[in-house]
Amino acid sequence: MLPYSNSSLSTEASEFLLNCFVRSPSWQHWLSLPLSLLFLLAMGANTTLLITIQLEASLHEPMYYLLSLLSLLDMVLCLTVIPKVLAIFWFDLRTISFSACFLQMFIMNNFLPMESCTFLVMAYDRYVAICKPLHYPSIITDQFVSRALVFILARNTFLTAPIPILSARLHYCGRNIIENCICANLSVSKLSCGNISLNKIYQLILAWTLLGSDLILIFLSYIFILRAVLRLNTRGAAAKALSTCGSHFILILFFSTILLVFVFTHLAKKKVSPDIPVLLNVLHHVIPAALNPIVYGVRTQEIKQGIWKLLRKGSDSRK
Repeated sequence: MLPYSNSSLSTEASEFLLNCFVRSPSWQHWLSLPLSLLFLLAMGANTTLLITIQLEASLHEPMYYLLSLLSLLDMVLCLTVIPKVLAIFWFDLRTISFSACFLQMFIMNNFLPMESCTFLVMAYDRYVAICKPLHYPSIITDQFVSRALVFILARNTFLTAPIPILSARLHYCGRNIIENCICANLSVSKLSCGNISLNKIYQLILAWTLLGSDLILIFLSYIFILRAVLRLNTRGAAAKALSTCGSHFILILFFSTILLVFVFTHLAKKKVSPDIPVLLNVLHHVIPAALNPIVYGVRTQEIKQGIWKLLRKGSDSRK
């Protein structure tokens, strides 16, 4: 490891040191246990959901395939970020290799917009289900899900790959202490000796283009859904229509609220502690992942029934 010093500026850094909560180091102690529990909850709940959808034939439908994709993305993001953060909190293992840091950066910048894009496809699924119910079986098919998956992977991989590439090609001459718990692009690139204007501009444009456009289209779809529901004559039909997309809307609120709070605190960094955006960035990788499968499991009758079937099969096999 090459600790920061003025005399080492001419030396190329080969690894980084993650320095969490520079101004509030005590946060690590009281965050370690809740974060560990959230991580275990996220892994357990998403694994249960994936197994249930895989084994229960009645859940082999496009809507649940999209939910499986969301669970996989949540798990990958959690596994990419949280174990390293916990290693720092519990064992003070703050070093991270050059290659591991930029791999983490790539996954975070790639999979977060993938989640946003998945929410967009799920919103379209709910729009068709409520606004065009007669055409739903012919529009939302397994082939539609396959094409959506290719689009999600291609769009986000192609557009986000330049972020870690631009950061990795910079010259890191000695300064290797990242004031963050994770290898965020700007936290890493500002350690370089070169000009990082291109990194900043590209990430800003990409964030507003991908996440901004996805969230706008998602909320537009819900405006159309709400308008269609209000036109229904019977109260029972309206309640049933809203309940079919209620779980999805709650998940979007989890995702967008934490993201928007993070953005606003980052913009107002002169008025808040710089550790607040770091904390929100970490929590954004675990709280939605822990809550998403629980919300769907509690609110979706078919998933609840599938989980109970698996539990009964497991108990019967032990007898």
